[in-house]
Amino acid sequence: MTGEPALEDLLRSLAPQVLAAVVRRYGHFDAAEDATQEALLAAALQWPDAGRPDDPKAWLIRVAARRLTDILRSEQARRAREARALPDDPGEARGADDTLILLFLACHPSLPVASQIALTLRAVGGLTTAEIARAFLVPEATMTRRITRAKQRIKDSGVPFALPADQRSRLPAVLHVLYLVFTEGYAVTAGPALHRVELTAEAIRLTRLLHRARPDDAEVAGLLALMLLTDARRPARTAPDGSLVPMSEQNRLRWDAERVAEGVALLESALPRGPVGPYQVQAAIAALHDEAPSAEETDWPQILALYEVLLEMADNPVVALNHAVAVAMVRGPEAGLRLVGRLVDDGRLAADHRVAAVRAHLLERAGDLDAARAAYEEAAARTASVPSQRYLRAQAARLSGRPGRLRPPG
Repeated sequence: MTGEPALEDLLRSLAPQVLAAVVRRYGHFDAAEDATQEALLAAALQWPDAGRPDDPKAWLIRVAARRLTDILRSEQARRAREARALPDDPGEARGADDTLILLFLACHPSLPVASQIALTLRAVGGLTTAEIARAFLVPEATMTRRITRAKQRIKDSGVPFALPADQRSRLPAVLHVLYLVFTEGYAVTAGPALHRVELTAEAIRLTRLLHRARPDDAEVAGLLALMLLTDARRPARTAPDGSLVPMSEQNRLRWDAERVAEGVALLESALPRGPVGPYQVQAAIAALHDEAPSAEETDWPQILALYEVLLEMADNPVVALNHAVAVAMVRGPEAGLRLVGRLVDDGRLAADHRVAAVRAHLLERAGDLDAARAAYEEAAARTASVPSQRYLRAQAARLSGRPGRLRPPG
C-alpha cells in the first residue's frame, strides 16, 4: 500500500514497544527480549507473502507472548507465571507508548551507569552490540558481557514495569542513552551509510516524549534542542554521490530552518531556568554554528568560551578534541595541534580516527602537507565508516601532488 513504511523500518519502530508490553506483563526482561526477537523474525519471514496484519503491533505482542510462555515452560517456571499471558484483545496494545517506561526500567539503579546505557541502547534503541561497543570505546566482547549481566540483574530485581517514583536519579543515564542513540544515527560509526535516519528520528521522538513528561527540566529541553540543531544540518552533509561534506563547505540554504528555529526557541526557554548543564552548553554551541550566515562568520571566540565551560563540567576526551579545534580557529593551528598532542598522549582516543582527522586538518592549515597527508591516511585506516574513509582518502590524494611544506598563510 502506498505510504506504508518499509518492513525493516516498521519492525524497528515496533520492537521497543512490543518488548515493553511483554516486559510489563511478565516482568522477565531477558526472556521477553528473546521472545520479542523471535516474533520480529517471524514477521519478517511471514508478512512479505501473507501480508501485514491489520494491527502489526498486536500481532507481534501475541506471538512474543506465546513464545515467552514456551521459554518459561522450558525453564520449568511456575505455572502461575505461565498463566499471565497477554490477552488476544489488542486494545491494550494500542494504548499509550510504553517505550519511555522501558527507558527508565533499563536505567535501573541496581546497574552501573555504563550498563544502564548499554542495555537501553540494545533494548530500546535497537543498536547492535558492536555499535554500542564502539560508542563506549571498548571491545565487543566486553560489551556483550556487560549487557548480559545487566539483563540478569533486571530479571532478578523484580522491579514492576512502571515509571519510577524518583525519575530524577535515573535521568542522567536516560539522557546519555538518548544522546548516544542520536549520535550513532547522525554519524554512523561503521558501514556504507553516513546516516541512520531511523535512529536519529527515534532519539528525537523519545526525547520529545521525555520533554512532554518533564517540561520544566532545562537539561531535557537542552538535549532536544541539541538534537534538532544538529539534525537540521543533515540534508547538507552529503553530496549527490553520497560522499561526506564537512560543515565548512555545506550549502547552508539546505539546512532545515524550522528545526533550527525550534531548537533555538527551546534553548532560549531553557537557559534562564537553570542550572545550566552540558546539553544546554552543547546546544548553545550548535546554535552558534547554525545561526552563522557562513563558515567564515562563525563566532569562534564564543564557541571557544563555551567549550571551556563544557570542559569544566566533565573530563570528556571528545569535548577536549572539539575544544582543540576551537582553539585552532581562534589562536592558530599550532595552538590546536599542541592540545591534540596531549589527547594522543592521554590514550582514551588513541585509536579513534577523529584525532588523526583533526590533526591532519590542522597540519594542513599549518602548512605541513606531508604530515597532513599521512595523518589523513591514518584517519582513513582507523574508521569503519565508508563515507568517512572516502572523504579522508580524497583529502590525502588532494595533497599528494603538492609541495611537502608551505609557509602558513598570513
